[in-house]
Amino acid sequence: MGFGNGLITGTFFSVLNLILLALLIFKIFVFIDAAIRPAQAYVAAEKLTKVAWLLFLGIAAVVDLFFGGPFSILTILGTVAAIVYMVDVRPALRQFSSARRGPQDGPYGPW
Repeated sequence: MGFGNGLITGTFFSVLNLILLALLIFKIFVFIDAAIRPAQAYVAAEKLTKVAWLLFLGIAAVVDLFFGGPFSILTILGTVAAIVYMVDVRPALRQFSSARRGPQDGPYGPW
């Protein structure tokens, strides 16, 4: 049973593919962000370990890259994990890293 290649269905699936591509890029960004944060920051922020987050986010990106679909449960779970990292974990890690710099330091080092 095919959906056809009409104007409406073709446009719908083009938009859906763009959304899936945007989600994949978002998950790759979140994975890279998690990788560059120090492991001690995760412990200090009382979050899961760096290895656990890298596993969750890495598996989510790889599954999307090879097996991703709009209604796949793995795509949905990976998106939820990436959003949780962005909304909850990343701000806590950034707060920890900015506290370590000290008040006299600028964005690129000491003044």
